[in-house]
Amino acid sequence: MSPPQRERRPRETGDPERLYVLTGGPDGTERAPLDLVTMVVARTEPTPTVQPEQAAILRLCRAPLSVAEISAYLSLPFSVVTALLTDLLATELVESRAPIVRAALPDRSLLEAVMHGLQKL
Repeated sequence: MSPPQRERRPRETGDPERLYVLTGGPDGTERAPLDLVTMVVARTEPTPTVQPEQAAILRLCRAPLSVAEISAYLSLPFSVVTALLTDLLATELVESRAPIVRAALPDRSLLEAVMHGLQKL
């Protein structure tokens, strides 16, 4: 007697039909201008009406996370995550902002002057 056959399920993240359903398909709406380093933070706890993936994003983003981190933690492509985040931004369940850019480095001569001053102490 042969062992029972296990049901073969498509990989969750690689199933094109699943991803199509998550994003709602090409409905013509414009996606939010997000890139990999855009920071996202949840404004509220997940409600029963949001998709499970959106609820996962809300739980993950209690502290600010980049879109790249969200994509990695959920094992979803960047394009799918941006579609989910666009819906969450439209309903004001999350906030997004560009990452804080470091100011330009101080002039090298200033740094050298400070270093030499400290060495003389």
